[in-house]
Amino acid sequence: MLPPAVADAIDFSRVRRALVIKLRHHGDVLLASPVFTALKRAAPHAEVDGLVYLETAPMLAGHPAITTLHTIDRDSRRRSLGAWLAGEARLWRTLRSRRYDLVVHLTDHRRGAWLTRLTGARHGVAPERPGWWWRTSFTHRYLLPRATLRHAVEANLDALRRLGLWPADSDKALSFVPGADARARADALLVAHGLVRGQFIVVHPGSRWLFKCWPAAARGPRCCAPTWWTAGAGPSRSGSTCSTA
Repeated sequence: MLPPAVADAIDFSRVRRALVIKLRHHGDVLLASPVFTALKRAAPHAEVDGLVYLETAPMLAGHPAITTLHTIDRDSRRRSLGAWLAGEARLWRTLRSRRYDLVVHLTDHRRGAWLTRLTGARHGVAPERPGWWWRTSFTHRYLLPRATLRHAVEANLDALRRLGLWPADSDKALSFVPGADARARADALLVAHGLVRGQFIVVHPGSRWLFKCWPAAARGPRCCAPTWWTAGAGPSRSGSTCSTA
């Protein structure tokens, strides 16, 4: 790794525990996985924890650099106020007990500011945003490009660059470990549908965001291999000709 390029770089040799917060959707959480890799490489002695929404936890559950993955259950408030308050209290106690030296907050979510204060961490970094409360919640802040196209992985790693850590190219690969149960389920589906690894195509044209969805007119390309179409929560198999039927 390159030497620090900022005057107020932190000493990673003194970081015993770090917390990385990414309160976003599944893909956003996966794109934050290189931050954990780079942190662990810079401070191999340190414990690196994560904090994500409960439903996105599988994106990082098997990451080799993560010691503990904390979660926030957003549905608890819908069940009952008591369940939500109890969950919040448990989270606060747990984070406080970990005695973090560093908090890396990867979004401008306001919750990250008071969680950073709650942990009592010596160092905290987050994207820049206006307001006295935000500015005084973090020791380091960085600007994100607004008009320049920039890959999300690089934007996430900018948080570490602001601290004086320049990740190597080898740190930038995404890390996703499906786990034994998911692999067994995938193997069973292949057998059930007569598919062989490496000899079929997976097509997932849908998304929770409409601007990411394929237009209906573009969902009928001709394919040269058996194609696995996914729609909603479950997959369906078509023949060698793709169809949406």
